[in-house]
Amino acid sequence: MTEKLLIVDDQFGIRVLLKEVFEKDGYETFDASNGNQALKIIKEENPDLVLLDMKIPGMDGLEILQEIRNRKLETNVIMMTAYGELEMINEAKKLGAKAHFAKPFDIDEVRREIREFFESLD
Repeated sequence: MTEKLLIVDDQFGIRVLLKEVFEKDGYETFDASNGNQALKIIKEENPDLVLLDMKIPGMDGLEILQEIRNRKLETNVIMMTAYGELEMINEAKKLGAKAHFAKPFDIDEVRREIREFFESLD
């Protein structure tokens, strides 16, 4: 079975890059530019993992993560942030985020982390 991955980022270029990279790696990928789109995709597609940007206009990453938990969805989440805000990262971990990446990130490091994450589920 192909693992499903959702990329949530308001930056179009980041979504395109990550979608292209992870599709080449064999994952079924979806992308969303805001919280409402992300929650709809999570409900309809039940992705195995969500790469969630911390800073998104409207509903930020923490609010999206909180809504995922409020809806009792067992979605795995890894946060992405361009901001070294330790308090937000700690809050995300309390809400069940598995890890976080700082932007700009090394794409090979992200690929390795995602691969290891999925291998740990087997």
